Amino acid sequence: MDEPDTTTGKRDELAELVHAARGGDRAAFDEIVRRTYVDTYTLAQRNTGDREDARDVVQEAYLRAWKGLRRFRGDAQFSTWLYRITQNVVMTQRRKTKLRNFFLSSLEDTSEPLVSSYPTPIEALEKRNAQATVYKALDTMSEKYRTVFILFELEGMSGQEVADLLGMRLGAVWVRLHRARAQFEARIQKDTNEGGAR
Repeated sequence: MDEPDTTTGKRDELAELVHAARGGDRAAFDEIVRRTYVDTYTLAQRNTGDREDARDVVQEAYLRAWKGLRRFRGDAQFSTWLYRITQNVVMTQRRKTKLRNFFLSSLEDTSEPLVSSYPTPIEALEKRNAQATVYKALDTMSEKYRTVFILFELEGMSGQEVADLLGMRLGAVWVRLHRARAQFEARIQKDTNEGGAR
């Protein structure tokens, strides 16, 4: 006699919990968290390489899942949907980290001797101003252009990877990237000209 398929049974149970949670049942969602936490945390830790960061990712992922649960149509398995949310949170966390370090690291000149690695007050001020200019330029972009710009330029993703992540055609990614670069360069140039005119 064949043994019962426990995997299918667990999937059906999870589907029932998701249905109840979509109706606002918080206890059902808490049970979903309990059943999926290990897999979600493992995914987060594998992507971040840090336990504290992984916990932050998981917390944010479940918060987004709870808020967006009514939009889950069931076209894919819930675990797949949660996986994508978790990956998106990881990407957001990486983006914030890269933005913090982007200009400081890019302005480092490793060809100079070690004794010159400590900036003078004027050099430090110039770096802070340059970093502020980059943040300002990114903030003035529309969200759709900023997202593509950050994923491609800061995350180092390929055009196809960006297209797959955002569910876009590759051609559309290149168009948005081109426009994002134009917006970014125009803003940098504007701030540079205004700074020189003072």
